[in-house]
Amino acid sequence: MSDTFEIIHGFLLTKFLDNSIKDYVISIAIIVLGIAVIRFIKKTAMSRLKTWAEKTKTDYDDFFIYVGEKNLIPLCYFGVVYIGIRGLSLHPVIGKTIRISGITIFTYLAVKFLIAFVEFVMKKHWLKNLEPASSTKVEKTFPAIRISIWILGTVFLLDNLGFQISTVIATLGIGGVAVALAAQAILKDLFSYFAILFDRPFEPGDFIIIGDFMGTIEHVGIKTTRIRSLSGEQLVFSNSDLTDSRIRNYKRMARRRVVFKIGVTYQTTQEQVESIPGIIKSIIDSIEMATLDRVHFASFGDFSLVFEIVYYVESSEYNIYMDIQQQINFKLKHEFEARSIEFAYPTQSLFLTHANNPLKEAVS
Repeated sequence: MSDTFEIIHGFLLTKFLDNSIKDYVISIAIIVLGIAVIRFIKKTAMSRLKTWAEKTKTDYDDFFIYVGEKNLIPLCYFGVVYIGIRGLSLHPVIGKTIRISGITIFTYLAVKFLIAFVEFVMKKHWLKNLEPASSTKVEKTFPAIRISIWILGTVFLLDNLGFQISTVIATLGIGGVAVALAAQAILKDLFSYFAILFDRPFEPGDFIIIGDFMGTIEHVGIKTTRIRSLSGEQLVFSNSDLTDSRIRNYKRMARRRVVFKIGVTYQTTQEQVESIPGIIKSIIDSIEMATLDRVHFASFGDFSLVFEIVYYVESSEYNIYMDIQQQINFKLKHEFEARSIEFAYPTQSLFLTHANNPLKEAVS
């Protein structure tokens, strides 16, 4: 028995490529056991996690389970192999190859995960709230996002492999500064386009006012936005002009607040004056989509008694507002004529007195 043990022990201590058979057996055992554990976890734990994720309301757990199964499991397999062979004495070339392979695989899987996560967040929080046209525009930016992340991943990989990437970047930076200065306006409009796309201060179809210009948004492009004005011509703004301006978006207005005044003559009787607020209230209450806020005898004007009326139009459409205001004007004129109440207009009255008239005293 002891002889057999000594033979086995001697065999395990036999050297092969600077490593004993015992080292190879331990390494293989670690790899086999690690792979078995990973497969067990993948078969049992992952299936239970998927069942649990299906019952939750959020989509984040489904995403992380899917990405973990697709990217994390392969990384674990490589990690098990790396742990298994790190105890061996390997040729420097083989060791360097394994290290480079590890960094490359890790970078590749990290980039894949980052791309998947960015696209998932964009689809989850932005695309579902966008119009189909805007959603298509956002999806067109995905290739540029992927390329940017791959470039960052490549820089990270080269830097960790020992390349003097900072020197290359500095060299490219000299030319990059010149290009950036030449393309500054274009880049500003491009970033403004992304700001409009993601922040959505307006969308095609919205009626907006920018300074002295107004119109309906027709198209939002990468550099310019086109607006159709009320008079029919097309207005073209650079995206940076819009993001740097104060914009009034009437399409986002839930309802319109309207303030207008009317004046009646000073010859209007007290009874008629007191009846006017009730007349105006009944007129506005009878019109659909109009809600009265207040009506007051506001002031004594130069030639009229001024009433101020405030009401709301339950729509953002300008034509609906004008139709309602027209109905109010028609009914006001009808009701005032029926009650002999006169609208005021600029007039002058000349009053003559004979108190100190010398001709009158002479006649007397």
